[in-house]
Amino acid sequence: TTLYGFAIFFFVFWCGKWLVHLLAIIYGKYKLHKKVCTLPRETPLPAVSILKPLMGIDPNLSLNLETFFTMNYPVYELLFCIEDKNDPAVEVVQKLLDKHPHVDAQIFIGGSNVGVNPKINNMNPGYQAAKYELIMISDSGIKVKEDTLLDMVQHMTEKVGLVHQMPFTCDRDGFAATFEKIFFGTVQSRIYLCADLLGINCHTGMSCLLRKSIIDELGGLQSFGCYLAEDFFIAKAMTDHGWKMRISSQPAWQNSGICDISSFQARLTRWAKLRVAMVPTMILLEPLSECMVVGAFASWAVSLLFSWDSLVFYLIHILVWFLSDWILLSIVQNGSLPFNKFEFVIGWLLREVSGPYLFLHALWNPAIQWRTRVYKLAWGGIAYELSPSKVKS
Repeated sequence: TTLYGFAIFFFVFWCGKWLVHLLAIIYGKYKLHKKVCTLPRETPLPAVSILKPLMGIDPNLSLNLETFFTMNYPVYELLFCIEDKNDPAVEVVQKLLDKHPHVDAQIFIGGSNVGVNPKINNMNPGYQAAKYELIMISDSGIKVKEDTLLDMVQHMTEKVGLVHQMPFTCDRDGFAATFEKIFFGTVQSRIYLCADLLGINCHTGMSCLLRKSIIDELGGLQSFGCYLAEDFFIAKAMTDHGWKMRISSQPAWQNSGICDISSFQARLTRWAKLRVAMVPTMILLEPLSECMVVGAFASWAVSLLFSWDSLVFYLIHILVWFLSDWILLSIVQNGSLPFNKFEFVIGWLLREVSGPYLFLHALWNPAIQWRTRVYKLAWGGIAYELSPSKVKS
């Protein structure tokens, strides 16, 4: 009876995963890439302060930053935050300021030490100087379209406190770029879309719009400096106070000029460590949600419960999962993909096989390497910076 109980659990869990697939595809088709309304409004569009925390440069940095100078939006200011005065990003930003003198923009250098989170430390002076009620936080690798900010603001309705963009990538050359696009267009999009539909906190802070008055009521940005995943805890605090979150119809266009498999997998491992520390139940749920893993358990379950051929069931499961991921990726891309079906097969298989391994690696070594610093997370997500002597190799 215990065996049958496990079999029923895995079969029901497997059915639940397919419901997630279906919801993501339907909601993605309904939600994403809607035409932005440009008709005159009864009330003027609210002004926006845009925080851009920067550290270091990459080949696409100037191109990405310049898209913020050319947005079609009435009133906004750009607040570039750079921790080190010798950072080469200072020169890149200064050239853009000289090129676009009509744009309200300034640089804040030095940051402020308000916690262990280097992004919060870097952004805090810019946040304190922000003139407007709406604050956009945008990572250095994000590229925007002319109407991106307008799209986000139009989703900031009366009871919404935070609008965020679903992470995706621009079209770039190379297999590493293909691998990234497959991850963000399948695994990440599936969870993100379902979470938004069901009102679950899935906020990533790479591109978001929030109300400054709410953050100030919560103690300001500095009150989240004790967390590495400040995005999750900002969203949690807002929803705990009765505010809603929404994703915009445009995804966040990541366009980093440096793209390789190993650094991206290190990024995925870092995210897994954060998720486990914040939501410990992910230790069981996340590996069970992987295609190969849940398929294997479900194949055993149907063999026991219904006497079905487990191998045939497993192969059909993988094929249908693969096809549903292709459909979802096509919806998120909203156009022709920059790679062929064979490249998708290889990239998809690599993602599905490496996923469980990266998660186990995250559990084995919980220390988080972020830029030049190393951190340890306590349960609940509070972070502590480690000295070099305490870092586990």
